[in-house]
Amino acid sequence: MPSTTLTRDEWLRRARAHEDAVDELTTGHLDRRSRGERHPVEDFLFEYYSHRPSHLRRWHPGPGVVLQDAADRYAGRSGYVVDEAGSARLDVADFVGRRGRTVTFVRELLTATLSRPGTHDCFGLHEWAMVYGLQPGEQRHEQLPLRLDQARTDAVVESHRIKCSHADAYRFFTPTAVGLNTLRPNRDDQVEREQPACLHAGMDTYKWAFKLAPAVPSQITLDAFRHALRIRRLDMQASPYDVSGFDLDPVAIETSEGKAEYVARQRELMVTSNSLRRRLLEVTDSLLPG
Repeated sequence: MPSTTLTRDEWLRRARAHEDAVDELTTGHLDRRSRGERHPVEDFLFEYYSHRPSHLRRWHPGPGVVLQDAADRYAGRSGYVVDEAGSARLDVADFVGRRGRTVTFVRELLTATLSRPGTHDCFGLHEWAMVYGLQPGEQRHEQLPLRLDQARTDAVVESHRIKCSHADAYRFFTPTAVGLNTLRPNRDDQVEREQPACLHAGMDTYKWAFKLAPAVPSQITLDAFRHALRIRRLDMQASPYDVSGFDLDPVAIETSEGKAEYVARQRELMVTSNSLRRRLLEVTDSLLPG
């Protein structure tokens, strides 16, 4: 594996820039959490994925990078080895020995996802199926009012073909909506079903990045986090919830204009999702060559 050596000044500069970027992105979340408040977009990723801001803040150089004079920060840190000269690097052999099955799964999933065309006629109806047929007080996001009333929301679901392919989205469908989905996605067939335009699969590029920490360079993880925030923004704008109180305009997918906007933005997001998938595959290939 080719290696790059960074002086202490170089890697400290990169680490501090990463920490500053994460602080800027997470300060609002931490402030709201201290007050017991929630933001449906900016706080969702920490709740859904259970990855702490402090963990996102840790800078990792990735495989093949040697950090000079780094014993004070990396000695004893999981996933790293420090030599007699005080230089630190990712312990690839140890990481693969412990996490090889996860690396293999992520590589298989991302490769399969990239091999398929995107599906652009789901229109974000998974969020609608999560509130279909509910009674008052049963919604997951009870602090958000519905943009339409319950009867009209249910009518939108009933007038469309629901075809959600993402297992983690499908599992939140209401009991009455489960049977309306044309697919039955689950964890066991995820590699066979995942498609690149799916918003939740795009958000998951962030999950796969931090799941493979510390082997994934932090720049990839941070880019995936920013991308996931953009996806979540569209996810909620196209949902049945009224998010205007958070300065988000609705994408009314029950109309032809809303569908067109959704598809256009979905296509743009898929391009970035696929780019992140390729960058992650480069990392998995460096860990499991051949």
